[in-house]
Amino acid sequence: MENVSIVRNFILVGFNESFSYRITLFSLTLLYYCMILFFNISLIAIIILDENLHEPMYILLCSFCFNGLYGTTGFYPKFLLDLLSPAPEISYAGCLLQAFVMYSFACCELSILAVMAYDRYLAICRPLHYHSLMSKRRLSQLVCFSWLTPFCIFSINVGLTSRLKLCGNNLQKLFCVNWVIVKLACSEADTFSNQAIAYCIILIYCFHGFFIIWSYMHLIRTCVRSKDDSRKFMQTCVPHLTSLLTFAVTTTFDLMFMRFGFTGLPQDLQNFISLEFLLISPFVNPLIYGFKLNKIRNRILRLVREGGK
Repeated sequence: MENVSIVRNFILVGFNESFSYRITLFSLTLLYYCMILFFNISLIAIIILDENLHEPMYILLCSFCFNGLYGTTGFYPKFLLDLLSPAPEISYAGCLLQAFVMYSFACCELSILAVMAYDRYLAICRPLHYHSLMSKRRLSQLVCFSWLTPFCIFSINVGLTSRLKLCGNNLQKLFCVNWVIVKLACSEADTFSNQAIAYCIILIYCFHGFFIIWSYMHLIRTCVRSKDDSRKFMQTCVPHLTSLLTFAVTTTFDLMFMRFGFTGLPQDLQNFISLEFLLISPFVNPLIYGFKLNKIRNRILRLVREGGK
C-alpha cells in the first residue's frame, strides 16, 4: 500500500496555550499517570494471584484494567514528552498508530462492558445455567471478541486513512484520532470509504449499547422481585453501571466535540473535553471495583493488615 500523502509530521496545535505552565502540568500528569498504573496493575495482580478470584466476573475486570493500561500507554508517555518539547509534533506513522490505539481502546472498553453486562445477566437472571453458559471456553471467546473486533475494524479504518492525500498538518488536539486526520484530506480526496467505515463502526457499537440496555432491563425486572437478587445487583452491577455511565458521558462529549467542534471555547477547556475518556475512566474504574466488590476489598484489606505487621 503506497502512502500518497506528502505530510511527514503533524503539529499538535492543542499545546499552544499549555506552555506557560508546562512544568507544573508535566509534574501533575506524571503523578496522575503513575497512579493509574499503580491502581490498575494492583487490581490485575490481586486477581491473578488469588485463585478465589478466578471467576468470569473478575477475569473480565482484569481484561478491563488491561485495556485501561493499553489506552493510557498510547497517550500519556507521548504527552509527557511533548510537554518537554519546544515544538510538539508527531510523525505521520506515529499519528496513525496513536489513532489506532485511541479508537481501539475506546471500542474495546464498550465491548468489555457489554460482555460484563451479559455475565451479570446470566448470574442473576439465569443462575442455574450460569456455569454451563459461562464456561471457560465461552469466557475465552468473549474476551477475544471484545479485543479482536476493535483491532480488526480499526486496522481497516486506519489503513484507508493512510491512503488519503492530506493538505494540512495542523492537528487541533493534543493527540491523534482518525477523524481529525481525515478532516485534513485534500478536497479532491475520496473519503467515502472512510465515512462508510465510520458509520458501520457507529452502528456496530450502537448494537453493543442496545444489548447492554436489554440486559439491564431484564436485570432490573428480576431484581425487583427478589431481595437476594437486589442485593447481588447492588454489589456487582452498580460498579458496572458507574463505569458504563462514565464511559458514555466522556465519549459522547469527545465525539460531539470532534464532529461539531466548539471553537469558541478556550483551548484549555477544549483539551480537557477531548481528554476526559483518558482521564476519568482508567483512574476511576479500578477504584470503584476495588472498593465495591467484597472479595477484592477484603483481599486488599488483608494485604494492608499483613503489610502493617
